[in-house]
Amino acid sequence: MTSEPNPSECYVYITLPGETHPVTAARFTLTSDRADNPVGRLVYGRRYLARNDAVEFDPVELKLADRAYETAAMKGMFGALRDSGPDHWGRRVIEKHAGKPQLSELDYLLHSPDDRAGALGFGLNQVPPAPQPKFNRTLDLDKLQAAADALVHDEDLKGNAAAAQVQDLLLLGTSMGGARPKAVVEDNDGLWLAKFNRSDDKWNHARVEHAMLVLARSCGLTTAESKIETVGGRDVLMVKRFDREKTQGGYFRARMVSALTLLRTEDTLAARDKWSYVLLAEELRRASAEPDKDAPELFRRMTYNALISNIDDHPRNHAMIAMERDWRLSPAYDLTPSPVISLDRRDLALAAGDAGRYANAQNLLSQSIRFLVKPDQGKALIDEMEQRVKDTWYEVCRRAGVSEKDCEMISGAFVYPGFRLPATMI
Repeated sequence: MTSEPNPSECYVYITLPGETHPVTAARFTLTSDRADNPVGRLVYGRRYLARNDAVEFDPVELKLADRAYETAAMKGMFGALRDSGPDHWGRRVIEKHAGKPQLSELDYLLHSPDDRAGALGFGLNQVPPAPQPKFNRTLDLDKLQAAADALVHDEDLKGNAAAAQVQDLLLLGTSMGGARPKAVVEDNDGLWLAKFNRSDDKWNHARVEHAMLVLARSCGLTTAESKIETVGGRDVLMVKRFDREKTQGGYFRARMVSALTLLRTEDTLAARDKWSYVLLAEELRRASAEPDKDAPELFRRMTYNALISNIDDHPRNHAMIAMERDWRLSPAYDLTPSPVISLDRRDLALAAGDAGRYANAQNLLSQSIRFLVKPDQGKALIDEMEQRVKDTWYEVCRRAGVSEKDCEMISGAFVYPGFRLPATMI
């Protein structure tokens, strides 16, 4: 008995700006070279290229052109396609749903839900399917939380048909960034990413992350909208989907690519030499329709991450979006503090200046001009943000419902002593 072969090609669909239904845009093929290494090949369709409203998949790699694109990187996956696929949590859900421990990269794309991040979709038929009209509602949150708990602990869902239905509900929305349990839900305002607490969390992550988004906005950053829903005595963080816009006829979808794609790199430790805020600022200056706004905004986010010890600021947690034709830096998301033990040095995930990843004021300022921020402006910005974080983080957290105990747990994350040490001393 032979197993069913994995598909080696698929069609790529896109929901164009101002539209709510997808069109077929390209064909993607995943094959192997003579050494059995994966090779991806993408060709835009000529009918798509002939459209006046055709748009590129991303601003750096898959430009709109009548040619074949090939890549041997990332197991043959182009960055824009990878960004539309499931994240770590999404892969886990898909594997559980499919009953297989591992799938091919193309399988993950084909199994990921219609509600994936961005505007791309994938399928085996030349004609794209109709958009998914039904989403989880906030009233489903308790069932989704139970399903997430079961998957976190690698348990089977109870209740046969009912369990399968809940698992199908959880499968929706498995492609948004991050490794925490999540699902997509809908209310009258639009789509939200519901992020669940885990039973083994050291503090209430939902409340704390919501507080960090509120604090970031008070520091002048543009962030995703957020709120807290409490279901069955457990808090759920709700983050508004900024790649969707609700209309009477359905949802407009923004194209979306991560900083991994902009930096032409991977999310592995071996590729970390290309993880850099400075290099990302250079890419923003080329790709953004308003670089004079987006590059300084990235500088502010880098500074904020250093001030709250957000050392999980990896390239998947930065993105560009295009709701229309033009690309812009996306709102900030996934802002979480980490009370690292070290008081002298804490490192961001991306290089921030001359001293590498060191989360230090002098280091942040060392390459400010690359962010279109003059040194004196950068110094004033850092000073002001440092004072605001130092003076208000506790009040913001308490107002957001973070407990006194949890505030004590995370207190060491904010404006740690090494932030003001001379960078040359470390």
